[in-house]
Amino acid sequence: MATVSEAQVFVPAPTAGARSQKLTLLALALGSFSIGTSEFASMGIIQLFSDSLGISVPEATNAITAYAFGVVIGAPLVTLAAARLNRRTLLLLLMGLFVVGNVLSAVASNLGFLMLARFVSGLPQGAYFGAGAVVASYIVGPGQAGKAFAIVMTGLTVATIVGSPLATFLGQTIGWRETYLAVAAFSMLAFGAIWQWVPRTKALDGVPVIQEISALRRGEVWGVMLVAALGVASIFAVYTFIAPMVTDVVKLAPEMVPVALALFGLGMTAGNIYGGKLADLYPARGIVIGFGSALVILAALAAGGGHSWVFFPAMFGVGAAMMAAIPTIQVRLTKLAPEAPSLMGAMNLASLNVANAVGAWAGSVTIAAGYGLLSAAWAGFAVTSAGLVIFGLTLLLRSR
Repeated sequence: MATVSEAQVFVPAPTAGARSQKLTLLALALGSFSIGTSEFASMGIIQLFSDSLGISVPEATNAITAYAFGVVIGAPLVTLAAARLNRRTLLLLLMGLFVVGNVLSAVASNLGFLMLARFVSGLPQGAYFGAGAVVASYIVGPGQAGKAFAIVMTGLTVATIVGSPLATFLGQTIGWRETYLAVAAFSMLAFGAIWQWVPRTKALDGVPVIQEISALRRGEVWGVMLVAALGVASIFAVYTFIAPMVTDVVKLAPEMVPVALALFGLGMTAGNIYGGKLADLYPARGIVIGFGSALVILAALAAGGGHSWVFFPAMFGVGAAMMAAIPTIQVRLTKLAPEAPSLMGAMNLASLNVANAVGAWAGSVTIAAGYGLLSAAWAGFAVTSAGLVIFGLTLLLRSR
């Protein structure tokens, strides 16, 4: 029997009002806001839980890496295991698991337990963004895949402006455990919003597993994922070490860490909005502009990041440049496998979390080698350069 792809059935219901559509998109953004706050706040409070658990900052990055591995493993496995589930039901289950992971993070007594808790927290992320992008596409209509993915990502980028700085401030004033408990509480609100505002409709039903798996047989899909995993890594090479950069390199008070985080988030939000529009108009420009701009900014940060007038604009710039590329990556994946938009959205997030692990690892290697905190920017420069070169090669091969 012939199957109907998710991309084909997701045409907005003509009876849905503008208000209900906005509430649906808001519910999706609240969920991604919770996820983004948890992910990025871990980097803002890394000094706090490293001191509390009696480990070094480079060792503490293992908890961040564990979260990233949770996303990478969970993205394909959870998406495929839940392929037949209605997307609304799947989103609710994923938010429930996310709450559990953050509660476990709050009660962790050692690095091993914290790594396990962060791994569990990461498992729902890829599948959430994949299912969320499908629901957003249903709401905004066909031909706007870039816009739909950018809408879902908006919650994550706003988390870097508001959620992560507030969570970092909470960690500094009350405790890092309370940060994870606060994320869990807000995630319950997002669960309620999804329950109330995401429509109950058969149009959001899943598809056969074999239909999703078929997309993974295409080499071009893996090529785009490799470009994302390397090219976007620099954002995490820098973001992971923002707190010690502020205090130990720029020589500012810890109270300035949330300011740096907020600037980074403002850049990510601006880049996401611009990147969503760019992705629907041009097939490659977002990646070239995003990665190319990031290289220039990373070099400036590495060379002059000890000065506040270089450091703070660079925080905005790195965030904006990288996020301008991500919607284009999503659109390219969806066009390569239009019959599996949920899996492609999940695999995009998986690639970005490989980038998370690669970036945090690359930065920690250069720092542990004694090259200083700003060497993380050069580590990011190297991996983004590799991503840009590989993307150029894929375009060249496709043109032949």
